[in-house]
Amino acid sequence: MTIKRNQTRPVRIGSIIIGDNHPIAVQSMTATKTQDIDATVAQAEALRERGAGVVRIAVDSDKDAEALGEIRKQTTANLAVDLQENFRLAEKVAPFVDKIRYNPGHLYHHMRDTPWQDKVRFIIQQATDHDCAIRIGVNCGSVDPAKKEKYAKDDSVTPMIESALEHCELVDSLGFFRYVVSLKDSDPKQVVEVNKRFAQTRPEVPLHLGVTEAGMPPEGIIKTRIAFEQLIGKGIGDTVRVSLTLPNNRKPEEIDAGKSIIDDIHAGRVRSVVVFDDTKLNIISCPSCSRVENEAFIELAASVKEMTEYAKDYAITIAVMGCRVNGPGETDDADLGLWCGPAKVNLKRRTEPLGAFGYDEILPKLKEELDLLIANKSATL
Repeated sequence: MTIKRNQTRPVRIGSIIIGDNHPIAVQSMTATKTQDIDATVAQAEALRERGAGVVRIAVDSDKDAEALGEIRKQTTANLAVDLQENFRLAEKVAPFVDKIRYNPGHLYHHMRDTPWQDKVRFIIQQATDHDCAIRIGVNCGSVDPAKKEKYAKDDSVTPMIESALEHCELVDSLGFFRYVVSLKDSDPKQVVEVNKRFAQTRPEVPLHLGVTEAGMPPEGIIKTRIAFEQLIGKGIGDTVRVSLTLPNNRKPEEIDAGKSIIDDIHAGRVRSVVVFDDTKLNIISCPSCSRVENEAFIELAASVKEMTEYAKDYAITIAVMGCRVNGPGETDDADLGLWCGPAKVNLKRRTEPLGAFGYDEILPKLKEELDLLIANKSATL
């Protein structure tokens, strides 16, 4: 099957080039603690050997940045760094990586009096000085609040596109064009819409595709496949990430899934006739990564899936998030949300906090809330 791909510009990331009809690169992210240098190097190498074009590492502190310097010496993987709130860390990590990813929605949390434009200029300067590419990574759960306020609550796509276009315009004005954009949502339909609309406006910008918080396999792979088939099949997408909730020793399965989906699309084996049914129970969970504050999160996500099987025929969304970075915001749209801290799990009903409970207490509390939701839905039928 011949797919006419969008003619995006080339962006070099270490030893590979994405865009400009180069092969679609598959990415993943380490789930080990960044300061555990041996474990992180081992996982980066395992991902590279499995076929990862880029391996992303989270850096949230000066100590993480110091560890990154040593990790760089011990792996030949093309490394990307994931910056969240502290944009200043770009200065400390840029010498050791091939790409810097920043989230426009997280630029508001650190040094609040500094205009976001100045923060972006700082990041771009570090990328320029140290030969790094950039990813402008927009996520549905952490969109610029000023953008969200402009539109109806049920329109999450337009604020994401506006944010991405605004940042592209600024970065272009700085004379920097070695960047890619990602626009991610946990709903594959939204992923398709937002990326199609962006590609129509800025067709030359390479796109990094992914369904964020896709959850556990096989459902997480099915959701991702649905989005990728509709986008890559139309020529949209230059690099991909399959975001699955997996134990650390199974992280390379993300690479296997991504390569399999791409191979199937190019071979004409379209499989999304197995359509994800959004009238049924939907469990979303973030991919395991180094920000997970308690590895019990992975077991909890599996337990939630098992415990809630009895509610499978109800259109209810349950979100299970592994850390404070994505947890609070990305559970807001779920009917019931859990975001996991070191010792407690925070339970929410959409934006309403319901309390923090121990890992051994949370499942009965979740079931109580789920039963109430089911009873209310049944009463309205």
